[in-house]
Amino acid sequence: MKPYILIEDLEVKYQQKIVLENIYLEVNKGEIVCVVGPNGGGKTTLLKVILGLKDYSKGSVLVLGKPPEYVDRKEIGYLPQQESSARNFPISVFEVVLMGRYPKIGLLKKPDKEDKRIVEECLKLVKMEHLKEENINNLSGGQRQRVFIARALAMEPKILILDEPSTGLDIVAQEDFYKTLVEIRDKKEMAILMVSHDIGVVSTFVDKIACLNRTIHYHGKSGQPIPEDVLKKVFGTNIQILVHDQHCRGCHRGNND
Repeated sequence: MKPYILIEDLEVKYQQKIVLENIYLEVNKGEIVCVVGPNGGGKTTLLKVILGLKDYSKGSVLVLGKPPEYVDRKEIGYLPQQESSARNFPISVFEVVLMGRYPKIGLLKKPDKEDKRIVEECLKLVKMEHLKEENINNLSGGQRQRVFIARALAMEPKILILDEPSTGLDIVAQEDFYKTLVEIRDKKEMAILMVSHDIGVVSTFVDKIACLNRTIHYHGKSGQPIPEDVLKKVFGTNIQILVHDQHCRGCHRGNND
């Protein structure tokens, strides 16, 4: 099966300045790939190229076997870095997720029973069905992120793209959020690509990690140790990484050794 996203020898410029170069990246159906790197390292620019929102000066980019500009937008669910909803606007969680159906049904058509069933299914998948009548602005940051994920899923995409999805969430909310992504991957068999500046928590849940700072310095399976020289190239010399998993005895004992 061909990769859902395949990037080869990509170069991107802003006003003749190279911001991404020599980028090779592959994302397959049924896997979660996380691109990690510092702020300003080119992560969001990479997503814009994949979404067809940014031109590139060199290389090849194929999304579902096509150049980004020819991909049906309904095939890609996207959660931007700063998602928001109007404060004090009376819109429920269910109505927010229902918005994800409109690219499928058209703005001038009313949702039918099947559309509403899909919304219910997506809310259940992200464990937010019990709050479907709640105003979106009354939710916590983690709950809102789940709702926005459900809205993206309601479009029934093949690829889910997330830009810094755990920003503003505490460590517990982050872990719950990533566990939800794993469930989505397993149940929907879609490709999930996200970017993050935090390599710690996310590395426990994803299938592959790519370290990006202008170029990709490392691309491999999660769980394998990333060479120290790579981490220095990507994040600099002052970096501390904390990974929580079942093998972390200190986490279970509640101490730091």
